[in-house]
Amino acid sequence: MDFNKEAYFQRQTILPEIGEEGQDLLQKAKVLVIGCGGLGSPIAIYLATSGIGELHLVDFDTVSVSNLHRQVFFKVEDIQQPKVEVLANEIKKRAPFTKVTFTNDAVCKNSILDLISNYDVVVEGTDNLQIKYLINDACVLTKKPLVYGSLYKFDGYVATFNVLNGDGDYTCNLRDAFPIIATDIPNCEEAGTLNPVVGITALLQVNEVIKLITKTGKLLTNQLLIYNVLENSQFKMKLKKNKSLIFQDIFKNSNYLDAHCTTQDSALLITASELKNRLNSKNIEIISVYNNENTFLPFEAYQKMPYKTFNAAEFIPNFDKDYVIVCKKGITSYDVTLKLKEKYPSLNVFSLFEGIDTY
Repeated sequence: MDFNKEAYFQRQTILPEIGEEGQDLLQKAKVLVIGCGGLGSPIAIYLATSGIGELHLVDFDTVSVSNLHRQVFFKVEDIQQPKVEVLANEIKKRAPFTKVTFTNDAVCKNSILDLISNYDVVVEGTDNLQIKYLINDACVLTKKPLVYGSLYKFDGYVATFNVLNGDGDYTCNLRDAFPIIATDIPNCEEAGTLNPVVGITALLQVNEVIKLITKTGKLLTNQLLIYNVLENSQFKMKLKKNKSLIFQDIFKNSNYLDAHCTTQDSALLITASELKNRLNSKNIEIISVYNNENTFLPFEAYQKMPYKTFNAAEFIPNFDKDYVIVCKKGITSYDVTLKLKEKYPSLNVFSLFEGIDTY
């Protein structure tokens, strides 16, 4: 079916603040969306239907049952399918004037600079705090604006970082808001979240992108918007730029705990099929390192040792056992496995490859 572009965008172009000129700016824009879950999936759909000309999606994950309650553009039949592929197909059904491409992989330090350099605006919708800083630092280095979003229980956080201002300088970035990367903040899987705050936060990010591209309205620059859905309250935290930061050095010296870009030693891994075959063995002892000890597992865990409080020195091993460490994606479990192997070199300890998600 052929669509008339003028008719498609008529409700938007009738706004004098947007008009045909603003719509043309959207059509010429190239936007990168990193993370296609609760935030990224509605961001991508709404940006495409707003008229963004080129949209590139990046995510390594597949759709799971627990996603469906808040990642509303995924369906039951999409479970175990790559998020980026499903989302790209949904966009093609809705947005005939947007070219959509995708990368079914995690962002990595060794490739992110090249990736970001191809786009006008970067939108961040990940749930990994270290990766948020990686994206932020890469945007500073490549001089790209970053529309940031984050969630914690009933709060949504939104800001537009690193925008070139009138005096030739750039506005504040994530390190101005949070100078130190916190290590004790649980993600949505661990802390929980209410689905309205996910959608609200995502659409606030979309709003920032549209204003940024069309040069309309007031951006959330040099401030962080915090919206609470329980109180229907919002607070804008003013930010001050730290001009002493040398991002070339920060980027060079940070590893961003880039677990997806690190090759895991196969000798320390056990696959789902291998574990299933050995599950009834009395020699196997499974340890869950989920921070939420009440997380459902498809098998019994003999021990629950939350990752945030794990200390290898406090672990008392039985060298007659084979230990299997499990988590959601096989990242934190692998880190625990490395620590235990370093502490007890002769211990038989393995990480469940790619975690419970693929079990």
